[in-house]
Amino acid sequence: MINSGAYQEQEPVSLDSEVRPPYERRYRWVMLALVWLLYFMFGIIIFSLGPLVTPILKDLNISYSQMGLIAGAWPLTYIVVAAIGGAIIDRWGIRKAILLGVILTGLSEVLRYFAGGFGTMFLCVALFGVGGPLISIGAPKTISLWFQGKERGTAVGIYLTGVWIGGAVIVTTMNSVVMPLTGYSWRIAFLCFGLLVFAGAFLWWLLARDVKPVKATESTSIKKVFGSIISLRNVQLIFMMGPLSFAIGHGLNNWLPNILEAGGLSPAVAGFAASLPIWIGTPTLVVVPHLVAPHARGRFIALSSVGVTISLLLLAMTSGIPLIIGLVLYGLAYAWVLPLLVLILMDLPEVGSKYMGSASGMYFCAAELGGFLGPLTVGAIKDWAGGFLAAVCFLAGLSFVRVFAALSLKIKPSRELTAQS
Repeated sequence: MINSGAYQEQEPVSLDSEVRPPYERRYRWVMLALVWLLYFMFGIIIFSLGPLVTPILKDLNISYSQMGLIAGAWPLTYIVVAAIGGAIIDRWGIRKAILLGVILTGLSEVLRYFAGGFGTMFLCVALFGVGGPLISIGAPKTISLWFQGKERGTAVGIYLTGVWIGGAVIVTTMNSVVMPLTGYSWRIAFLCFGLLVFAGAFLWWLLARDVKPVKATESTSIKKVFGSIISLRNVQLIFMMGPLSFAIGHGLNNWLPNILEAGGLSPAVAGFAASLPIWIGTPTLVVVPHLVAPHARGRFIALSSVGVTISLLLLAMTSGIPLIIGLVLYGLAYAWVLPLLVLILMDLPEVGSKYMGSASGMYFCAAELGGFLGPLTVGAIKDWAGGFLAAVCFLAGLSFVRVFAALSLKIKPSRELTAQS
């Protein structure tokens, strides 16, 4: 088996025993706070590009299709790194691996200041996909090590709010606050975000701690671990829904401010409107994963998919009050799919905390294929059709397909959860 122990300068703690010292039990909340902070900055980086599409298109003299390629650059590199990133985290430990990821994501933002055209901007955004997997794969690995039972659902929901809150803050304030403060320079805005991420990297290195299993484990090849995980039926369905979910999320989030601007809203108002689904969806990230029983997670994902389909059709075909309803419904329905999928994966007895790095790495590798193709396809359809109607309807179709995959999941509580119930 893969050795998931980590050897760091700090003395690792062990969470495998049934009775843990009070300090170790309390420190899991410190780890959760750190992961939330990193995901907050993760959300800032992911969502920072969308509100700046219009000035970037003008300054770099690029097409919508090229902008779609830029938006999909980091998911493309993410796919490659995620394939091995999980195994790296299982072997290195979360402290070093996540630190490297944070540094690389901050560097991606800083280097965008120097972008001179399509090629250089593409490479700068692609660098985020090299560091991002170590954060998004390391986060569930951290939760699986420090939390157990129902606390896992709560912890997953809490740290994922970081992405949404970070994104909501940026989408809301980019054109109304950030851009005026930077003299309407998108380059300075990216530079400031990068420096903020570097500050977060310092806090992680200072406070994060690794977990060392009590029992030593024998070594198993990465290929064998991957083969055993991918053979599970539920894993295959999760790996199918991942690309669909990310194609919808990345495809809409990267273009939503521009879609609303095309509908007649000013950049500042479009930013506020585009942030509405994020603010609405954030509370559901904490509530839904905590309340939904493990065996009902598939049905709730199907329900979410129906809601997302309806909301996208409203965004594509309406204006005024129906459009606002579509934005609210999208926020309520979309946000909690990812935590439920991660929890299903985490609670599989064949995965557990030991192989969560490898399993989540495989998941995000598959999912970011959709993350790359989503923004690219929306931009290409916009160039072809002359508007966003067909592109948003395409995303609605992907959400409808996800309904049937979710209903095919067969979920039972894991041995770990059963033992603790």
